[in-house]
Amino acid sequence: MQICSHLSVLVHDVAAKYGDREALIYKNFGGKTWKSCSWNQFSDVVKQVSNAMLSLGVGVQENIGVFSQNSVQYLFTDFGAWGIRAVTIPFYATSSEQQIQFMINDAKIRYIFVGEKDQYEKTRRVFATCKTLERIIVFDPSVELPENDSTVMSFTDFLRLGEGLPHQAAVEQLQREATMDDIANILYTSGTTGDSKGVILTMGQYNAAMIANHKCVPVTDADRVLNFLPFTHIFEKGWKILCITVGARLIVNTYPQEVQKTMRETHPTCMSSVPRFWEKVYQGVQEKIESSGAVQRTLFKHALAVGKKHNITYLAAGKQPPMALRLEYEMLNKTVFSLVRKELGLENAHFFPTAGAAVSAHVEEFVHSIGLNMVVGYGLTESLATVSCDHLGQPFHVGSVGHPIDSIDIKISSEGEILLKGPTITRGYYNRDDITRESFTEDGYFRTGDSGYIQDGELFLKDRIKDLFKTSNGKYIAPQMIESKLLVDKYIDQIAIIADQRKFVSALIIPEYKLLEDYARAHNIAFANREDLCRNQQIYQMMMERIDTLQQQLAHYEQVKRFTLLPHGFSMERGELTNTLKIKRRVLNENYKKEIDAMYAE
Repeated sequence: MQICSHLSVLVHDVAAKYGDREALIYKNFGGKTWKSCSWNQFSDVVKQVSNAMLSLGVGVQENIGVFSQNSVQYLFTDFGAWGIRAVTIPFYATSSEQQIQFMINDAKIRYIFVGEKDQYEKTRRVFATCKTLERIIVFDPSVELPENDSTVMSFTDFLRLGEGLPHQAAVEQLQREATMDDIANILYTSGTTGDSKGVILTMGQYNAAMIANHKCVPVTDADRVLNFLPFTHIFEKGWKILCITVGARLIVNTYPQEVQKTMRETHPTCMSSVPRFWEKVYQGVQEKIESSGAVQRTLFKHALAVGKKHNITYLAAGKQPPMALRLEYEMLNKTVFSLVRKELGLENAHFFPTAGAAVSAHVEEFVHSIGLNMVVGYGLTESLATVSCDHLGQPFHVGSVGHPIDSIDIKISSEGEILLKGPTITRGYYNRDDITRESFTEDGYFRTGDSGYIQDGELFLKDRIKDLFKTSNGKYIAPQMIESKLLVDKYIDQIAIIADQRKFVSALIIPEYKLLEDYARAHNIAFANREDLCRNQQIYQMMMERIDTLQQQLAHYEQVKRFTLLPHGFSMERGELTNTLKIKRRVLNENYKKEIDAMYAE
């Protein structure tokens, strides 16, 4: 049964039900072994954090910064702050000094909790330019801190301020006074254009989102939930809290690059992710198929065809598979697909919420075909994550982003923009009344900036309205749709479509360098470095043929006619990616003007 308490007391109320049952599974910073703590221990540390914050003088609705990758300390800090009605402002662990300086100053932060050495050193470097900042509290105990410096303390020393719960009576009084109008987070969106905007997320929004999501997302206290996306991301933050409301175990993955290792070690039943994760899984399996023997290759391709027919053609359409198909699928599921799931660490798979970008039809069909329940959804920070999603066990269409969740009102404007109203929608942006006014219609609907349509009760996305390109021939191009189709190719790691005010569609492509190098060696293509590979005409021709195969279903004017392979990836350091790894198209156009112009030279 779900416990939908106010976030100030949620962990304590769940602990009252589950007591000494395991709550969190985690590794220490840099650790090698998995540890765990119970719900009672989780609750006790959260109380200690609340008391320690009052010892520091943190006030009601004061803004607290959290600049860290996922960790149990992050969870303790979030819930400890909410326990005294403080506001937590999460920063991505990869944020630049310029970004954190802006957010600290905009939110007038006095106390900031940081993860490891990298976040600590960035914060130290901007300290002098942040007039309100008083103290840095460091999660990772291995970080060397200066002695006799009152501006820095370890999380261990911070917790000592709350030992014995010296302010527990005041904490409990604050919890009694807490309201659903209290701000829980100000979440700065990284944005593909312009400055960051602080999205205000209230306790009431979280409460409404937890109730609405649980009606269609059947996570239970039997689930082992891997937290892989950053807690800073509203998708993971909302999903994590939903899982806590039902008493599910949380597996905290601190280092994103270790996620597949973590999956094999911890065997989660659920995990929220972005499409790129499943694209990598798809590419990995396809590569194994291609490198296997003829008999194995034929068997697996047949198994995929059976899985697709059983799980997509029939079950996804709400139809009962014929007995012969059902029996064949059950046999292949036990012999073939179970091995794939075991290799991933997903032997006990339940379901996998997936959102954050367009999901390729190839990838969605593949994941369902091997017996994994991908729950595709759509949402924004401003809607506290979910707007719509597939409902497990109910019919769905590949390509949709599911049915709207309960309580949300979706309207499509005359221009095709998706408009939202409901209790999960933000009341606006912090310190930005001007942007807040522009973001709502006169009748109170939030402008998402996404275009889409509703068909048979399901929401389908087209593209970001501002991202729609218009060629010089007057044709409209949806770049994200084209990018998602091409990203399934194993040789493509990143791609940016170029088309706005151009004669035809082109692309900047970051190849999977290792696979490209292996291809070159296998075909006796000489190269000294990546630049040689990217300039090689034989490589270009091979890539063009693969792209042409993937874009056959696109209209002629949507197809990539030329592309440039780049010898280095798009990066946050050069301002080309947001913290959520979305492309900043304006920056790419500036940084690669020479390469882009060359593709359009006569």
